[in-house]
Amino acid sequence: MRHQQPLHEAAVGEGWQEPGRELAFEQTVLRHLVHRAAVAEVFVTDAVVLGEGHFLVGSQWPRDHALYHPDAQRRSDSLLFAETIRQSLVYLAHWHYRIPLTHRFVGYDLDFEITDPGALWVGGRPMPVKLEAWWHWIDHKPPRRYGARLDVRFSVGERICGRGGLRVVALDERGYRILRGRGGPAGPLPAVPPAAPPGRLAPGLVGRLRAKDSVLAPGTTPDEWQLRVDLNHAILFDHPTDHLPMMVLLEGFRQLGHLLVHDAGTGRGTAAHTLVSAFIDCHAFGELDLATRLVVREDTVTSSAAAAERRLCMEALQGDTAIATCRSVWASAHRAVTEERFPGLPLPCA
Repeated sequence: MRHQQPLHEAAVGEGWQEPGRELAFEQTVLRHLVHRAAVAEVFVTDAVVLGEGHFLVGSQWPRDHALYHPDAQRRSDSLLFAETIRQSLVYLAHWHYRIPLTHRFVGYDLDFEITDPGALWVGGRPMPVKLEAWWHWIDHKPPRRYGARLDVRFSVGERICGRGGLRVVALDERGYRILRGRGGPAGPLPAVPPAAPPGRLAPGLVGRLRAKDSVLAPGTTPDEWQLRVDLNHAILFDHPTDHLPMMVLLEGFRQLGHLLVHDAGTGRGTAAHTLVSAFIDCHAFGELDLATRLVVREDTVTSSAAAAERRLCMEALQGDTAIATCRSVWASAHRAVTEERFPGLPLPCA
């Protein structure tokens, strides 16, 4: 398949167009091209160049997954979409734009919106997903610094299901050390556990199946929670890192949202509500050896004739430093989401 072409066979910025070629879903792309160590965690299968900065990316979502499993209504986990956006950007960066494999990728913000939750119902076979993607250079200073944003619109079958985007910068080793404020090699830090909070919450309270997948623990006050992660978790920490990955922070926000929307397992919430929209903005590196607190800044319930929805604004802090903010919307899966959830966010065709 053409996407397996070795990186040295094309120069940076080169690509190819293959008019009329259909996306392939027969196998995944090489795992190092999406920054995954485990083959089982690769979701991207192919990509086709449609034009300048315009692509079609194929992905196959599993019918089940250890972490991103379907909910009680057999809908795919919306974080599968977030992870697919991440893998798509990294793949296009290496495969098409030839950004060196040795560069370090740092995520600034990620957003997604599920406009048709009903299309994500898991049936009798793995789900083929198509992402129409637009690449934008931002703060681009090659060869040491590549800044970019990828905006996508995704569909299952012929149904357009949502949109999203991710902004990153890819840095050479020297640039990464400067950004991290370190003079030495930017390898993984030793895991020095912070003061241990109480035990993590039961997985059912945070929308997960296995105890090892819960990342929330009660905080020191009723209004805050601890992000308590296992650095040996096979999915959240698929490969060594020297900071908290964006997807780990997003998982923490997602679990806290589930806990609040479903009233901490009291039964007063409704399992029909699902995460339909999120925007995570990373302000600083999350250090592995510092305690991370999650707090809720806003919690709004709105109702309409169709359904109620819950809007949450949450923040992750280490000490007094805010390292990330997340705004999310939880709504009935039976409601068609047509309006833009976060006015001002770029649209895919912008």
